Amino acid sequence: MTGTAPAGHGPAGGAEELTPAVERLRRWRLVLGGDGTSDGTGYEPGGTDAAMDRTLQALYGSGPEDETARGRGSERTGGLAGSAPQVARWLGDIRTYFPSSVVQVMQRDAIERLNLSALLLEPEMLEAVEPDVHLVGTLLSLKAALPETSRETARAVVRKVVAELEKRLSARTRSTLTGALDRSAKVHRPRHRDIDWNRTIRANLKNYLPEHRTVVPERLVGYGRASQSVKKDVILCIDQSGSMAASVVHASVFGAVLASIRSLDTRLVVFDTSVVDLTDELDDPVDVLFGTQLGGGTDINRALAYCQSQISRPAETVVVLISDLYEGGIRDEMLKRVAQMKAAGVQFVSLLALSDEGAPAYDRSHASALAALGVPAFACTPDHFPEVMAAAVEKRPLPVPDE
Repeated sequence: MTGTAPAGHGPAGGAEELTPAVERLRRWRLVLGGDGTSDGTGYEPGGTDAAMDRTLQALYGSGPEDETARGRGSERTGGLAGSAPQVARWLGDIRTYFPSSVVQVMQRDAIERLNLSALLLEPEMLEAVEPDVHLVGTLLSLKAALPETSRETARAVVRKVVAELEKRLSARTRSTLTGALDRSAKVHRPRHRDIDWNRTIRANLKNYLPEHRTVVPERLVGYGRASQSVKKDVILCIDQSGSMAASVVHASVFGAVLASIRSLDTRLVVFDTSVVDLTDELDDPVDVLFGTQLGGGTDINRALAYCQSQISRPAETVVVLISDLYEGGIRDEMLKRVAQMKAAGVQFVSLLALSDEGAPAYDRSHASALAALGVPAFACTPDHFPEVMAAAVEKRPLPVPDE
C-alpha cells in the first residue's frame, strides 16, 4: 500500500468523511500500530484516532526497550505498567473510544496479558471497569483476597451482571420449562384443545379400522395443566474448577430461575475436590456465586455420589452435570454412578460448558464413555439451555447442537 493520508483526517480527526480507500488505510493503521512509515500504511492518525491508537498501544504495543526482546521471540508487553492512576485513565479512555463489547475484550486482555488482577482489589478500579461474565469470574477467583473496602463494590459489579443475565434468560426459561412440565403430565380426560394427538394415536393403534383407514380413540391422552405440586426434581451439579468460571456464573443464574418455578424442586451443588450444596442460597444467585471457590482439583465421582444420595424419585429427576470431565477422582466409579442413575430412570444431562465461549477443552475419553451410556456430552449456550432442559423434562432426545 502506498500514498500518504493527512494526519487526523476523517471523522475521527474532526475533518470531512474519508474516502473508502483512505478509510481502509486508517483501519489497518489502528490494527497494526506503529507509525506512518513502519506500518506500511502511510496513514498517521490524529485527533481521536491518535487517542484510540494510544489506548491500543498501551495494551497491545511494545516500547523501544522491548524491541530486542521481541526480536528474540518474546511476547510484546504493553505500557500500563503497575500504576493504578494510569490504569484508571486507560479504563476511562477505552470506554470513551470503543463500544461495550470491545471494552470487555480489552479488559480481559489487559488482565491476562499485563497481570492486572491485583488492581481489581481496589474499589476505584472496580468502579471503572465494564462488568461482564469474564470479569465476574476473575473477581470470584480473587474473592478471598478482596479487602473489606472492595467487597461491596465487587458484589455490586457481580449483581449488575447477574441482573442483566436474568433479564435476558429468565422469561424464556420459565415459559419453555412450564410448557414442558405441562406436556409431560398425561391427562386421560382432556379438553379438546389439550389433547396430545401423537400420544393418543400411539395409545389407540390397536383400535385401527382398516376399512375406514382410521383409529378409534377410545382413550384420550392430553397435556397436563399447571399445578402447584412438584412435578420434577432438578439437580444442577457444577464443576467449579478455574476453567469453568463462565459456566458457573450462568448456571447460578439458571439455578435461581429454575428455583422460582414452583413445579420444580431445584438443588444446586458445586464441587472441586470437595462438594458444597448451595441450594439454600438459590433465592440470590449473587450469594451462590460468592459461595463458590473457583480453582482447585476435580472429583466428579464424589459430586455424583452426593447427588445420587439426594434422589428420591428417580423417574421424575433430571441431573445436569456441568463439567469439562477432567476427572481427578475414580473414573470407573464415576461412570458406574451415571449408569446406575440412568438405569433407575434418571434423565442425565452432561454439559461440557454453559457459556457463549464456543467449544471448550474437555476430556474426550470420558465424553466417549458417557456417550456409550446414552449420555451425550456437549457444550451448550445459555440461549439453548431452556430447550435442553425442556427435552430432559419431557424425556425426549436432547437437542444436541451441531459441532
